Amino acid sequence: MNRLSVVDEMFLRAHRGMGTPIALQGLWRTADPVDTELVERIHEALRVGPLGRRVIGARVPGARPRWQQTAWAHPLRISEQPIPAAALLDWADAQGGDLDPALGPGWRLSATALLDGGSVLSLTCSHALADGRALTLAIDHALAGTPLAAPIAGQSDWADARRQWATVLGGTARALRRGLPARPAPATERNVVLAADYTGPATRSAILQIPAREWNRVAVAHDGTANSLFVLLIANMLWDSGFPAPSLAASLPVDTRDEPRVDNDMAMTEIAITRADTPSTLRRKARAAYEHRMTSPGGIPEELLQVIPDRWAHALAKGAGERDILCSNIGTLPDSLLSLGPHPCTGVAARAIHPGLRADTLPRTRLSGYLTRIADTYTLSLVSLDPEAIPTAAALTGLAHKSLAELGLDATNW
Repeated sequence: MNRLSVVDEMFLRAHRGMGTPIALQGLWRTADPVDTELVERIHEALRVGPLGRRVIGARVPGARPRWQQTAWAHPLRISEQPIPAAALLDWADAQGGDLDPALGPGWRLSATALLDGGSVLSLTCSHALADGRALTLAIDHALAGTPLAAPIAGQSDWADARRQWATVLGGTARALRRGLPARPAPATERNVVLAADYTGPATRSAILQIPAREWNRVAVAHDGTANSLFVLLIANMLWDSGFPAPSLAASLPVDTRDEPRVDNDMAMTEIAITRADTPSTLRRKARAAYEHRMTSPGGIPEELLQVIPDRWAHALAKGAGERDILCSNIGTLPDSLLSLGPHPCTGVAARAIHPGLRADTLPRTRLSGYLTRIADTYTLSLVSLDPEAIPTAAALTGLAHKSLAELGLDATNW
């Protein structure tokens, strides 16, 4: 639709400094060089595609901001010098700056050659524009022309304001008739202990590939699913990193779209995990949690966050969706991503990064995992937000291999 949803606006506020900055990123790796002309064609397809839009503020109090198509795009960024494969993720982590979903552009396409003769392509966009599944839909549309659902036509500012105020006032009145809602619990704060002169990055990254046949075999052997095995793996990694509590909370994004649209069509749910959990028990917990999504407290309509000033909305929703770990199962990627023109891809990954996040403003989330499948391979993308417990990318990669080995799995580093 052409009006921002509650989730869209939460990510927009984060972009404006009220919350954890988040950008989505798709990465393709090839064994041979990709020619510039091909990358330019992909850039042009993206420029006129569904990511080519920006936020326009409403002129009527209570009306939601709307999306406006724009063909303005960041120039294609191609590194002048090849980089070593060991520096690939450091390069990728740096591609999320200067994205602006309001003033535009909110996305960027970048490419670099690798010293081993291969290449890497990165598409990064503000989370206000799209969630993980939407990013893959936008890429599939650009590469293969796969059709997308048409945008839902919007109402005028006056009509939208009337609708919003009716929803908020009516819903709040009904909630108050049931009694005053409890005050929202304050966001859990992190006690980050770093050296006073620490100047390193706030996050560390790793990407690993696991044969789908082996991943599914282990999941079935434990009476679980590919997803519940993924959740257990991320939980075990956090405990192995030194997390002291006997239980932890995991946030699980849920894709709620019923048509292929490029937007934030998602909800969040959570589960509690203990050291006694298995893929089987987590399968049951996740299934139950998907029926009970995170909602606003006391039945107050979540649209309230869209009719009050941004700073009030941020205070009310601060930390929403943040738990000890994030486990985002993005799902199966389209086959169109298996190659870039004539160049077969040796790896395809999707994840979130946090451009501009400082080590002194870390969120509650300590470890994020993103799981995708394409053809016969699962790709596990990891982002650590705990520089105290996981000081280097090598430490994060080693932690992943250890936790995978404990489950009987081998992995290949990107």
